[in-house]
Amino acid sequence: MSQLSQDLLKRRVKNIPQGPFNTTLAFIKDAKGASMVDVEGKKYIDFAGGIGVNNVGHSHPKVVKAIKDQADSFIHTCFHVAMYESYVELAEKLNDLAPGDSQKMTMFANSGAEAVENAVKVARYATKRSGIICFENAFHGRTQLAMSLTSKVKPYKFNFGPFAPEIYRMPYAYCYRCPFNLEHPSCGTACADYLEDFFISNVAPENTAAVIAETIQGEGGFVTPPPQYFPKLKKICAKYEIPLIIDEIQTGAGRTGKFFAIEHWGIEPDIITMGKSFAGGMPLSAVTGKASLMEVPHVGGLGGTYGGNPVSCKAALAVLDILIEDKLIETAQNLGETLWERFKSLQKNHEIIGDVRGKGPMLGLELVKDRHTKEPAAEKAKKLTQLCYEKGLIILSCGNYGNVIRTLMPLVITKEELDTGLSILEESFCELEKQ
Repeated sequence: MSQLSQDLLKRRVKNIPQGPFNTTLAFIKDAKGASMVDVEGKKYIDFAGGIGVNNVGHSHPKVVKAIKDQADSFIHTCFHVAMYESYVELAEKLNDLAPGDSQKMTMFANSGAEAVENAVKVARYATKRSGIICFENAFHGRTQLAMSLTSKVKPYKFNFGPFAPEIYRMPYAYCYRCPFNLEHPSCGTACADYLEDFFISNVAPENTAAVIAETIQGEGGFVTPPPQYFPKLKKICAKYEIPLIIDEIQTGAGRTGKFFAIEHWGIEPDIITMGKSFAGGMPLSAVTGKASLMEVPHVGGLGGTYGGNPVSCKAALAVLDILIEDKLIETAQNLGETLWERFKSLQKNHEIIGDVRGKGPMLGLELVKDRHTKEPAAEKAKKLTQLCYEKGLIILSCGNYGNVIRTLMPLVITKEELDTGLSILEESFCELEKQ
């Protein structure tokens, strides 16, 4: 580590609390596409994407231009005080992109957690109920309600209570570690049917305002439900007129080879939350839902000073253009096929890889000490990310046990960058086995 990096690290330690964590010690001075360069001049291939924020790549020229052009005009008026077209245009586009034939409406906030909290507010207001059903392994944010919906205790919830009331948590469709000790497909997707039993022993449907679920659980380990899961869940929710909120904050904006990941399951959610890659790195989140729900809260009941900031809205419009006009979603599908083949090959050659799962290029490798016992190999996962970092590849782990390696590389990654990154990953697995 150079003297410059050491000095910056000392300043970070002195002036910033330990709470905001760091997965690497790199200080970045430049980033383009799928590569980053630190203050020492070392180049990194980015398989983390700012934790799923840079689907269209770092500093995409169209996004940068949109930001600059809007900043030249005006930066902020507050949509509640003086409106602007970009907010309306972006809402129109998301309403059109959302699955299903129902009329949709969209409002904007700043972060994923804010989107989740507003989605819950809408559902509670519209149903006049209070209970929210969420899932084991879920991550929905760090604000009080979003943190209450989040499953993992350390580091997200430890010593931060008390938590929001009327939160009820049920098992998720984690096929590799089935909470019902069954196997798919012979199980008949019992984890979805369990919602009916859950109403008996946990919260009545008449008191349930919403069920909220990630399509693919992000921080929870890229847990990916089988094809029948969400159609069954949706059918049960519809039976009791319970809104189904789908959290697309990490999975949206083309990450899985579809604009919305829920498209893989072929259902129409009642409300969708978006954030992260949706605005190319600018702070912006969205709540898109059926107009019959979104229009219910009274005037002034939803909003915020910075929500739908004009610079962020312009950036998001540029992202949508890139994804659609540059056919980046099709690129994501091809990238996903390449990664799946490489990772299944890695699994054959390395016993430590117990499971490969995900959709498109949003894939997870679950590391285990033994394939039969499935004992999590959290320390090995941590070591692997460190080995990759030392070789110039930034990749992240996740999961309740911290034993899942996840891929969130920008979709604009070049073939050369991808091949180099995958070679580093494979080399690191080989080194890991020797240790």
